[in-house]
Formats: sequence, C-alpha cells, structure tokens
Amino acid sequence: MSANGLGRPFWTLFVSSTVSNLGDGIGRVALPLLAATLTRDPLLIGSLASFVFVPWLLFALLSGALVDRMDRRKVMIAANAFRAVVVGALAVAVFTGQAAVWMLFVAAFLLGAAETLYDGAARAILPGVVRRDQLAAGNGRLEAGEVVAQNFLGAPVASSLFVLVAAGPFLANSAGFLVAALLLLLLPGSHRAVPAADAPAADTPTVRPNLRREMAEGMRWLWGHRVFRPFVFVAAFSAAAVEASTALVVLLIVDVMALPEVSYGFFAVLLGVGGLLGGLSAPVLLRRFRRRTVLVVSQAIMGLAFLLVGLLPVPALTAAAFFLTGMAVLMFNVVSMSMRQALVPAPLFGRVQGVWRTIAWGLLPVGGVLGGLLARITDVPTVFLVSGIVGLVVAVVLALLLKARGQEIDELDDLDWAARTEANAEERGARDSARHAGAGEEPAEADDTVRDEERRADGDTAVRTPTP
Repeated sequence: MSANGLGRPFWTLFVSSTVSNLGDGIGRVALPLLAATLTRDPLLIGSLASFVFVPWLLFALLSGALVDRMDRRKVMIAANAFRAVVVGALAVAVFTGQAAVWMLFVAAFLLGAAETLYDGAARAILPGVVRRDQLAAGNGRLEAGEVVAQNFLGAPVASSLFVLVAAGPFLANSAGFLVAALLLLLLPGSHRAVPAADAPAADTPTVRPNLRREMAEGMRWLWGHRVFRPFVFVAAFSAAAVEASTALVVLLIVDVMALPEVSYGFFAVLLGVGGLLGGLSAPVLLRRFRRRTVLVVSQAIMGLAFLLVGLLPVPALTAAAFFLTGMAVLMFNVVSMSMRQALVPAPLFGRVQGVWRTIAWGLLPVGGVLGGLLARITDVPTVFLVSGIVGLVVAVVLALLLKARGQEIDELDDLDWAARTEANAEERGARDSARHAGAGEEPAEADDTVRDEERRADGDTAVRTPTP
C-alpha cells in the first residue's frame, strides 16, 4: 500500500458503508414524509425525527462494552441484518394500509437500538484498517460516501418512490441494509480490539469479564481526559441545537415556504452537496490548519446558517443555508472523530465512544422535543433562529476551551504531519531507487528529505507545520 493509498480492506468497508447509507438515506427521508401524511402535529413529527436517538441514552454504554468484546465486523453484520428485518416489517404495514404513528415510533426505537451497535463497531474498526495519519482521510471518504448515498441518491429516490408507492422507500431501505451486511463478509481478517501493551500476560490470572466494570472503565477514561471531558458536552449542546431545527425541516419546506413535498429531496441534495465538500475538504484543511481552527470555524458556520434561515425563511436563502450547514457538519464530524480514533486506546474505544454517544446523541431527542414545543408555541422559523444563536455561543465556548486545553490536540497535528512527511519520503525514495536501478545509476544521496533532516538538525524550523 502506498503512503497515500488506503488499501483494499478500507475500500471494502467503504462500499459496504455506502450501500448501507443508501438504504438508510431512503428510509430517513421517507419516515418524516409518512409521518406528515398521518399527522401535522409539529410536536409528534419533531419527536419522531429524534426518537431514533433515544436508545443512545439507554444502550450506548452497553453496546460499547460489547463492541470491545466482540469482532467488530460481525457486530456490523448482525446489526444491519436486524435493521433489514425491522424496516421490511414497516414496509409491509405501509403496503397493507395498517401503518400508524405508534408504529413509526417503535420502528425508530428499534433502528436506533441496532445503530448503537453498528455505529460503535464501524467507528472502532477504522483504526485497524488504516494508519493513524490516514484517519482523517478515511473518515472524510466514509462521510462523503454517506452524504452521496443519503442525500444525492437516497433523498430524491425516497421522495419519488414515496409519491409513487408509499411502501417503496422502506423496501429499498431494507434491501440496502441486507446487501451491506453481505458485503461485510468480504472484509478480511479478525477485527477484535487489540489488547493494550500493559494487559495481563496469558499465564497471569485475569479478572472475570464484567460488563458493569468494563463500562465504568470507558466512563473513567473519558471523564479523566482534560480535553474530551468538556468537549463532549460542548458537542452535545451543538447537536441538540441542530436537531431542534432539522427535525422540523419537512414543516419548514411544506408549510412555511409552501413548497410541494417532492422538493424535500431537493433540499436534502443541497445539504448533501455541502456535506460532500466538507467531508472531502476536511483532510485537506488539516494539512494546513490545526484541528481546533477547523472545529471552531465549522461550528460558527452552522450557527450562522441556522440564523439565516430563522431571519429569512425563503427558498433561495434556505438553499444556501442548507449547503453551508452540510459542509460545516461534515467538517466538524470528520475532525472530531479522527481525534477520538487517534487518542482513545483501541481496547477502550467502543466503551469511550458509547459514553460519548450517550451524552452527545442522548441530547438529540431533547433538542427535537424542545424544537417541536417551541414551534407549537411560536413558529418554525423561530426554532431556526434560536438554534443559530445557540450555535454561535457554542462556537465561542469551543474556541476558549481549545485555546486553554488544546495542547494535546496541537501535538497530534504535529505528529500526523511528521508521519505523513515520513511516509511520503519513503514512497518517493522507493520510486527514485527503482528508477535509478532501471537506468543503471546510483541513487542520489541528497534529496529533499535529507535536506529537511539536515535543516532540522541545524535548528532550522522552516519545515512546514499546520497553521494555527
């Protein structure tokens, strides 16, 4: 594998993830559209969109402990198969005309429960598939694939299928989960967590497995980290503010702007265009700017975009705001996830990720319910206005936090830059050696890498580092 290549195992994971997200994207658009045909209550619709995240409050810690115990590939396969069954059953109910609002809530809860396992395993498996300095690139491509599948393909397909046959998008969703599970069978190797270097030796008496103790280990690690402990709460408030508004997007489009239901897919595509750009540009930005800079700027963009919609809820400006929101959210997610994957020990990642999701995603239903209540009392644009203000406040708090406690994150930037430079130098040296060998010449002893090393030895700090 070349220095810049991510390797065949990554692309196997990528294809499976993208197919899964295609089905998921179809279902996520179809679910609120179906709900809007059964009720126009903004509280019910806002709560439904967020209800899928309730299981993160209940099961994320347990799922994280199980992910750290089991082969992560097998966990992903089982979770996708279960989701295929759940969505398939909902499709039957819709096709037979028996669908009811309560069924949508049950389906959302079961899908969310399975997602706690799938998401934890999917995030934990990547550090075993690519190098540490490739985590941002890997996450960026996975996130970009998710955006393309869910927004470019899934959203318009779901809107069109729903107009033709209401059960159609749910059948497509179920098929996507099933195909994704089968594709994961092609991912080679075992993907259990690698034991820590200080783990007990094979001939040393070990403590019996205990889920409660294992979950507590993940909580203690996160709570003891001087950056991640406050950062997770900042991320949680940001996510809740975003969810308060995004849960009501269907009402913003259909009721406030008086556009047809099929236009929902168009706005989802715009969100996806921004997300695709954000996911692909995040690794590029990290080659020039520090992680803390990208995080703060992306959070500020989110706040400004929601503020714009709240002040002027018209199609053109809303379209621009959706584009900016998609770009900012993906940039934030790629950087945040690559930080955790690089700094959290592999044997603890599932549990730490479970704690993170419990806090960050656990507030999403709260945001959805509060957004629905505020819309009922006032109107939908007011919800977007409040979300924008909260987002800007969060950006300020995040900037202060990372300025005061971000030294470890800055060191990670420097280490990743050095690793990329070394890998590129080795690849360039191998190419030069092969070229000289083919020409019957001796390879040059002084190249750019050697000169860089000499400058560093002489105290020259002109070698590029990420911009603060």
